[in-house]
Amino acid sequence: MGQLTLEQFSELEGRFEAGTASEADLAALEPYRAKRAILVASGFGSRMLPLTINTPKPLIRVRGRRIIETILDALLAIDITEIYIVVGYLADEFELLKKDYPTITLIKNDQYDSTNNLSSAVCAKEHFENAYVFESDLFLKNPALLKKYSYESFYLGVPVDATPDWCFDTTDEGIITDLHKGGTNCHHMYGVSYWTQEDGARLAIDLPKAFADEANRQRFWDDVPCALARDNYQIRIAPCTFDDIDELDSLAELQHADPAYLIKK
Repeated sequence: MGQLTLEQFSELEGRFEAGTASEADLAALEPYRAKRAILVASGFGSRMLPLTINTPKPLIRVRGRRIIETILDALLAIDITEIYIVVGYLADEFELLKKDYPTITLIKNDQYDSTNNLSSAVCAKEHFENAYVFESDLFLKNPALLKKYSYESFYLGVPVDATPDWCFDTTDEGIITDLHKGGTNCHHMYGVSYWTQEDGARLAIDLPKAFADEANRQRFWDDVPCALARDNYQIRIAPCTFDDIDELDSLAELQHADPAYLIKK
């Protein structure tokens, strides 16, 4: 990845985090700097009805904060201001974010209601280089998970003995070999990933290529680098814990995260 070895990168990143990096150090780190982000926020959120009848799921408040704001604030904290939000359902509602986050750009996915989120990734295909990519129903409790510099492409995942949810298989060295629903001795998937300049350029080609096949229209975009075109990528798992992120996919999960949504009898 680039001209630095992993050992050299780690040394320079350590200096940066310690506040002792020189101008030459920062110049050497520049190819590894996270420069932009894509937030996929186009879905209907049917499992969170009736709350999503008038409000897109990412804009629902949890303990006073909109879900998506936990991601936006973490991005700004590492100086990422080039932020693309792919919208679809109730797209105009996301305009209100521009008051507090004026650097965001909304990208409209007109196929959000007839395809899975692969179509949203295709809409943003030109922006994957040096980019974080997020599902927008994640309440990010540990913003320190996001780093200003990254050496490799990665997904966040929690090591588990078994899970019925989406998960990654990995090598002993932590390289992702497959993505599927349900597994053992795997990593529970979180929809947070980072893509290097090289891998982002590959995705700009592989995403629309996969979407052109009608058989893939209902697939998740992550299937492209992790399954359909996995030979084109070497993606590492970045371990995290269940305490770092709340994945708010349903009303029950929202009620667990914020008891204010419990129905009082």
